[in-house]
Amino acid sequence: MDMRQLQYFVRVVESGSFSAAAAALHMTQPSLSRQVALLEADVRQRLLTRTGRGVMPTEAGLALLAHARQILEIATRAREELRELNASPSGRVVIGLPPRVALRLSAELVARFRERLPRAVLSISEGLSLHLREWLVAGRLDLALLFDPAPSPQLSYHTLLQEPLLLVAPPGTALPARVALSALPGYPVVLPSAPNSIRSLVEALLLPRGITLQVLAEVGAVQTVLALVERGVGSTLLPESALKLGSGVPLPHAPIGPPGVRNKLVLATPLAGPNTRLLKETHALLLELDHRAMLMGASR
Repeated sequence: MDMRQLQYFVRVVESGSFSAAAAALHMTQPSLSRQVALLEADVRQRLLTRTGRGVMPTEAGLALLAHARQILEIATRAREELRELNASPSGRVVIGLPPRVALRLSAELVARFRERLPRAVLSISEGLSLHLREWLVAGRLDLALLFDPAPSPQLSYHTLLQEPLLLVAPPGTALPARVALSALPGYPVVLPSAPNSIRSLVEALLLPRGITLQVLAEVGAVQTVLALVERGVGSTLLPESALKLGSGVPLPHAPIGPPGVRNKLVLATPLAGPNTRLLKETHALLLELDHRAMLMGASR
């Protein structure tokens, strides 16, 4: 069936006459009558009955009318969706960020998101990597940056950054160029409380080797860990970028190992989630950011 003929037929039925429909369609009445006649010939059914007041659809006409309206509505939606391909996508995307990543990346991320996707809304949720991973699997997040996440059959990971883990000591401490794993128990430490990706990384490295640290205190935030180290309470184990969360007091630090261990930042996405243009654009934007430069920015 010809789409234009369906459109003409629907307009005639809705107008109640050929003359009114022809005027609305900006065409002559004979031309309109011919198009409807061609449609009737195509479907081999009489679709309209002339009355003293105009035209009325026959039983076949009523049956076709319902289908014609659906076909025209589908065509309209398809046309609008194709037009949207050339426009900026709209909608809302929710990204999960660990606190120290959110502190460094949020301003640049929001600015670039607004520039690239002005019709969309960005929502940032902060939390520990373990919790962000759970929220991602549960569908509460669209994308997330995670530190050293456990493998998951439901998620895809793209590595953005890897940093060596360092022993960070109080001001004035003399450290070797590299601290052997076996020497770590000689440095009393303050560590982030579990669950924490850094704490999990340290335990996965040391526990299989039978190395036990002297843990003086456990605290929730990396900033608090650094404050205690600056006060001389003890040392800690952190990636280099985490040092930028301190007050700016120079802290001696050295890589540990061999074997060394790296703190890994990944972009995580659900394998079964929707793959809209908005999510694709946001994913590409996250890959473009210079995560190393942002996390290693100057101390506040």
